[in-house]
Amino acid sequence: MLKYARRIIIFIVGMSVLLFGIALIVLPGPAFIVIPIGLAILATEYAWARRWLRAIKESAEKGAEKLNLRSFFSRKPKANATDATPE
Repeated sequence: MLKYARRIIIFIVGMSVLLFGIALIVLPGPAFIVIPIGLAILATEYAWARRWLRAIKESAEKGAEKLNLRSFFSRKPKANATDATPE
């Protein structure tokens, strides 16, 4: 019974955040931040939300690559020749 209550609460909170993010597409606000947060909440319980979140992440990575911002999304910063200090 507690498992179902937890799942219902996650659904209500996640869908509220997701719908708010969708509303921010036409209203002023950071929809591109709020929508993935709502999907991340839903992804804790639902496989469809995990698939959508993965698709959004891949799209963001492709877009960043086109804009030459790949290092922004990478976990390891690339070594730069200007970062080296003479010994």
